[in-house]
Amino acid sequence: METTDMGAAARGGRAVLGEVACRYRADEVPPEDLPMVAAEALAAGLDSPALGELAGWSRNADPRDIRDAFERALAETGIALPEPDVARRHALRRMAARLAEGAITPADLAKDGWWETEAETPAERAFVSLLPPCECCVDRTLGLDQGTWEADLRSAALALAASPPPGPGC
Repeated sequence: METTDMGAAARGGRAVLGEVACRYRADEVPPEDLPMVAAEALAAGLDSPALGELAGWSRNADPRDIRDAFERALAETGIALPEPDVARRHALRRMAARLAEGAITPADLAKDGWWETEAETPAERAFVSLLPPCECCVDRTLGLDQGTWEADLRSAALALAASPPPGPGC
């Protein structure tokens, strides 16, 4: 492979690893998946001692060790972990896009405390305001009937998914 091809592959691996870092920070990527992520980043041309070490580990390794190695690999490759609130806001946008695409249902959003997300933009606030704290609250969400709530939620999801991202990095 030519040097320029390796450089492009490493940049691609760096971009993928940066997105995984964001999803990891938002608790969307479990530690047991990180050794495979490291192996894929190596295959894409990205290299660091911690990345090589992590790529050789089993999914069953101690999650604390996996997290430590992953965070070292990020530091060695110059990829910063985003702040948790920024990562969570990016995750909120991804979730809104998945709802708008029909990949998840409105009831799927009544989990994981999404309604507690610190929304900063009008589109985020509109979406978050419609999220119930738990599945049992879906029937009572904002006093609306379920069909109206779902329609409002999908509309807010479309607006959020189409809005500018909350910042670089994810």
